[in-house]
Amino acid sequence: MLTILKRMLVSAQFWVQVGLLAIIILPLTLPVKWPPQFWVKEAFNYLLWAATFYLNANLIVPKTIFKGRVLIFILIVLAAQVIFVQLSHYADRLLRLDELMAQLKHGKKEPGPDINDFLLVIITLIIFGISTVTVMVQRLQADQLRAQLLERERMTTELSFLKAQINPHFFFNVLNTIYALIDTDKGTAKDSVYTLSHMMRYVLYDTQHELARLEKEVAFLEDYVKLMQLRLTSQTQVIFEKTRQLTDARIAPMLFLPYIENAFKHGTSTIHPGYIFIKIQQQENMVTLEVRNSLFTEVAGHMEASNGIGLLNTRRRLELLYPGRHELTVERDTRVQEYILKLKIVLP
Repeated sequence: MLTILKRMLVSAQFWVQVGLLAIIILPLTLPVKWPPQFWVKEAFNYLLWAATFYLNANLIVPKTIFKGRVLIFILIVLAAQVIFVQLSHYADRLLRLDELMAQLKHGKKEPGPDINDFLLVIITLIIFGISTVTVMVQRLQADQLRAQLLERERMTTELSFLKAQINPHFFFNVLNTIYALIDTDKGTAKDSVYTLSHMMRYVLYDTQHELARLEKEVAFLEDYVKLMQLRLTSQTQVIFEKTRQLTDARIAPMLFLPYIENAFKHGTSTIHPGYIFIKIQQQENMVTLEVRNSLFTEVAGHMEASNGIGLLNTRRRLELLYPGRHELTVERDTRVQEYILKLKIVLP
C-alpha cells in the first residue's frame, strides 16, 4: 500500500489530475450559488481534459512525435482546440447554461469574446504540453534503462569470455611443468598435483563469483609461484613478498596471475642468471602489485608481441571492472636490464 502511494505521489499523471480538480472546484471559493448545470459542465470539462491527457500520452505522441510527424501533431492540437470550443458551446446550449449564468449576473451578458473559450483553449494547450513532456521523459528514461541493462549484459558476457580464456592459458603452463617432472622427480610431481588440486578448487568455485577474498587470491598466487619454481634452475632467484595480515577485502579473481605468468615467461633464462620479484601490498582499500624480473636481450625486442592472450585480457578486465580506479605502469630499465610492472587498484 505504501509503495502504491509513493508511486502516486511521484507520478506526473497524479499531479495533473490534482491540478485539474483544483481548477474545477475553484468556483467554490467565490460567494456565488452556482446552478447544478454549472457543475455538470465542470465535470464534463474535467473528463474532457483527463481524456485528452491520456489519449495524447498513449496514442497521439507515440504515433506522431516518436515517428517524426511533428507537423501532424501540431495540426491535431489545433483541431482539438476548435473541437473542444464547439463541444463547450454545445454543452452550454444543451444545459441552458448561458441563460442561467446571465440570471446570476442580473440578466446582463458581458459583450466581447467569451472568456470561457479563452480559458478552455489555454488549459487544453497546457494539458497537451504536460502530457507530451511527461511521455517523452518516460520514453527517455526507459531508453536509458534499456541501454544500461544491455551494457551490463554485454559487460557480464565479455568478462565471462575473458575469464574463460585466462583459465585454460594458466592450466596449460602449469600442466607442462608437472609433465616435465614426472620422469625426473615423481615425488615432487605428486606433491605438485596435490597443490594443483587446491588451485583448481579455487578456480572452479571461488572464481565463479564476481569477487574473491584477497587472502585466497594471494594464496593461489603463492601456490602458482611454488609450482613454477620447480622448473627453474638455481640461477633464477624468486622472491615473493606480501602484506603480513591481509584484511577481508575482495577483488576480481585471477586478475594478477597473467602478470606473474609473464614474469616467469620472460624473466628466466637457461644460460644467464636472473630473478623474479613479486610484492603484493594492501593499505586499507588500496591493493598494489609490483612485479620485477630480469630483462634479457634475446627476449626484450619481442616481449610485448609475445605476452599472450592473458595480458591483453587482464588489461581489458581492469578497464571493465575498475574504471578510473586502477593505475597500471610498465617500465623497461635497460641500464640494469629490468622489467618493472606496477598495478594499483582501489577496491570498492
